[in-house]
Amino acid sequence: MKQSQMLIPTLKEIPADAEIKSHQLLVRAGYIRQIASGIYSFLPIGRRVLRKVEEVVRQEMEKIGAHEMMMSSLQPSELWKESGRWNTYGAELMRIDDRHEREFALGATHEEVVTSLIRDEVKSYKRLPLTVFQIQNKFRDEKRPRFGLLRGREFLMKDAYTFNESFESLDESYDKMFNAYTNIFRRLGLNFRAVIADSGQMGGKDTHEFMVLSEVGEDVIAYSDTSEYAANIEMAPVVTTYEKSTAALKNMEKVATPDQKTMQGVADFLGHGLEEGLKSIMFKVDDRFVMVVTRGDHEVNDVKLKNLYSADIVELASEEKTKELLGTGFGSLGPVDVPEEVEVVADLAVEMLVNVSCGANEEGYHYVNVTPERDFQVTQYADLRFIQEGDPSPDGQGLITFARGIEVGHVFKLGKFYAEKMNATYLDDQGKAQTMVMGSYGIGVSRTVAAIVEQYHDERGITWPANIAPFQVHLLSLNSKKEEQQQLADQLYDELIDAGIEVLYDDRKERAGVKFADSDLFGIPLRLTVGKRAGEGIVEMKERVTGNQSELEQSEILSVVSNWLKQ
Repeated sequence: MKQSQMLIPTLKEIPADAEIKSHQLLVRAGYIRQIASGIYSFLPIGRRVLRKVEEVVRQEMEKIGAHEMMMSSLQPSELWKESGRWNTYGAELMRIDDRHEREFALGATHEEVVTSLIRDEVKSYKRLPLTVFQIQNKFRDEKRPRFGLLRGREFLMKDAYTFNESFESLDESYDKMFNAYTNIFRRLGLNFRAVIADSGQMGGKDTHEFMVLSEVGEDVIAYSDTSEYAANIEMAPVVTTYEKSTAALKNMEKVATPDQKTMQGVADFLGHGLEEGLKSIMFKVDDRFVMVVTRGDHEVNDVKLKNLYSADIVELASEEKTKELLGTGFGSLGPVDVPEEVEVVADLAVEMLVNVSCGANEEGYHYVNVTPERDFQVTQYADLRFIQEGDPSPDGQGLITFARGIEVGHVFKLGKFYAEKMNATYLDDQGKAQTMVMGSYGIGVSRTVAAIVEQYHDERGITWPANIAPFQVHLLSLNSKKEEQQQLADQLYDELIDAGIEVLYDDRKERAGVKFADSDLFGIPLRLTVGKRAGEGIVEMKERVTGNQSELEQSEILSVVSNWLKQ
């Protein structure tokens, strides 16, 4: 394609709102443009990359027997009410009313729609297992869209769904999808890890996230330094063995701690380490109020709390409600003498402590020499904290270390979560009605494009892997006023196109420096430059990633370029 005829608006300056490299480079290189906060258009060169990523996804889906379809983005609320998610999904679900005041949602995901479709169309075990997928725009009303394509309100997603007769059959489908995802991200050249994850609003259990390793990732991965174990930090169990303190018990006392609102401030004021204090945080777990107590140097893991109660919604209690229940704000909370309507649960480490400090539920006061079970009662002890670097790996091999990751894929074993709620059944070989067993699988296609750029760039621009670059070759004619240059460039363009090679031909009337800068910015793998030696039939070839350069005669260009691309 001729660059003079394409919409590729490049920018010299970094956009003011672009915080990370993928956002900066995709905007500067003319791949995307923002329409509103969290909403982007893919311009022609960006659409080409997006389409190539889609094709890799399609190929691997078809290899495992998945069939592509397209479902409506506009979804009636009745389906979401059947599953119970209309009121629990959260504010991210975009809801609209039509002219008849009928409620709809813009598709954030399609479990409800696909379940209603399959329950109406598939009635026999002979049609199972069944795998369908689509590649479609999704909508989520993110509170704070940021990082360009990594956290948007509209994005392109591949979502797939499996319907099975049994959990054993689901395991087989899940493994096929897991392997397909592994192949997809390997083909895209990504450095990634598959990690144990939480199912969140999707329901079901047993799930993995595919994380692209990147310092700009919003998720923290906990992984073993000696084994293959990896999990989202929310899901990594703590297997540390705690020993009961043998210190002599002291009498609990109330002491003044004026102006001390933080754990560190209280610890410094009282002259002890963070691990010798109790951290107490109030949560609303569905319709009950729960105080979670951890050691002062540990952090409460709200996902573990949610799983402990099998809750739909877990959120921090408001300070107003906390004051109403306990008579004090967040800075002085503690588990001693809490009212009956507040349940107290504690992390396993707390059970082993003696003579520690905690809030006295009175502004500006704390207790010292507090011992669990003597001075306060705990409903239950459980693993309720985030794992920390240096903790033993849950698989018993090595120690935990952290890395940051960008979630690009997620696979779920939904089980019967939706099928039971929405009455998705089939007749088995005995003619008896049985509930279908489901799986759900997603890849953020547009997000993956950004993740690739995060791993493939340098100080001059993007460095696309060759199989997903918008073009294979960038052909530059440095001076269109020179007849020999223009003639040779035109000939090469036609030859390359006839050979089936994807070429972007920079035929613009621009300075050589502008063309070189744009070429580096685009990140096309090979650059052919027709310059001063055009009269001799000599062209310069340069590899974008390595910077290796060579001069080629016109007669050998096609074979050299073809062989390079094959490699």
